[in-house]
Amino acid sequence: MSQAVELSGLDTIRAIFAGELPPPPIAELMGFRGAEIELGHAIFEFEPGPQHYNPIGSVHGGVAMTLLDSAMGCAVHSTLAAGVRYTTLEVKTNFVRPMTVDTGLVRCEGTVIHLGSRVATAEGKVVDAAGKLIAHGTTTCLLFR
Repeated sequence: MSQAVELSGLDTIRAIFAGELPPPPIAELMGFRGAEIELGHAIFEFEPGPQHYNPIGSVHGGVAMTLLDSAMGCAVHSTLAAGVRYTTLEVKTNFVRPMTVDTGLVRCEGTVIHLGSRVATAEGKVVDAAGKLIAHGTTTCLLFR
């Protein structure tokens, strides 16, 4: 982790996505994969499985929310200088349609909307392979400079 502190946010996430730094444990636990990163924009991919199901037979909403939190958070992180940290203050998620194993590969895009000196906001969306919206959300992050 000390190497990550020496890198800018963008370089840290690039190194994680490239396998040069270990992924965060949550990504391994949930099965998320970082697909693309650029300044202020992050894309994750995820293949839902039965281990992600809730009792009603669909992927638990918390999985989509965690996916959104990851993509939106990484979008914010990508804009930060070395040594600057952040934490999520708020996440709002709207669930549009259920996700199941039959949904197949989904993509989650996070994009920074506002970057201030203490607060950043971002928006995100989860879509299936056909581009159909599954969930969307926003986040507010507190920056530690």
